[in-house]
Amino acid sequence: MAENKARQTGSAGRFGARYGRVARKRVAEIEGDMHDDHTCPDCGEDRVDRKGTAIWQCGNCGYKFAGGTYRPETPGGRTVTRSIRAALSSDSE
Repeated sequence: MAENKARQTGSAGRFGARYGRVARKRVAEIEGDMHDDHTCPDCGEDRVDRKGTAIWQCGNCGYKFAGGTYRPETPGGRTVTRSIRAALSSDSE
């Protein structure tokens, strides 16, 4: 007789058997990233939460900033920040 094994469906379990395995897995990964602990760029605490689309706020200091839709910092944003920092440091030399 087949055993009933409990499966962990995660946040995408609400879709049931619909939309395909890959799409449900992707949704679960994105929502997992979104709800992870994120570090505040102002105070350094891991208390940043998503308030709306691309709006993030620190629960400790109240610092509110714009970021990515599902992550507070995007790869493109990191590149821009690095470029600005390099340009400012080369001007001061």
